[in-house]
Amino acid sequence: MGLNLTLIGQIGTFLVFILFTVKFVWPPIRQALEEREKRIADGLASADRGQKELELAEQNAAEKIREAKQQAAEIIDQANRQGSEIVEEARQEAREAAAKEHAAAEARIEQEVTKVRSELRKQVSDLAIQGASRILEREVDAKTHAKMLDQLAEQL
Repeated sequence: MGLNLTLIGQIGTFLVFILFTVKFVWPPIRQALEEREKRIADGLASADRGQKELELAEQNAAEKIREAKQQAAEIIDQANRQGSEIVEEARQEAREAAAKEHAAAEARIEQEVTKVRSELRKQVSDLAIQGASRILEREVDAKTHAKMLDQLAEQL
């Protein structure tokens, strides 16, 4: 019986050990395993979300870069157009200024021509008077000669 009683004692001790392990040791181990499993699952889910967010952010960044390039191209085109318009306006203003200067120069030339003609008439008139006075010294009829000289001066 010694063998049987030892065996029964060992079985009883083993059963107590199993009950103690199931009651006190196994729940904290199981809880720790479940918590770790949950943390791992959460970590994997976070990694998946992070990966999706990264892909979305890359797509958004690519879209923003494309939009920025398009806006830059539009700004450059607009600047080129404005530059061309400014150059064309400057050319037009230069043409207008040149036309005004040309008109002013023509007006000054016309004034000078008129002035020179007037002076020339005066000089011709003076010469005619001198010629007439010489003629009058020789001839008696001064009124006839004065009329002729006035007509001559008007024609010039």
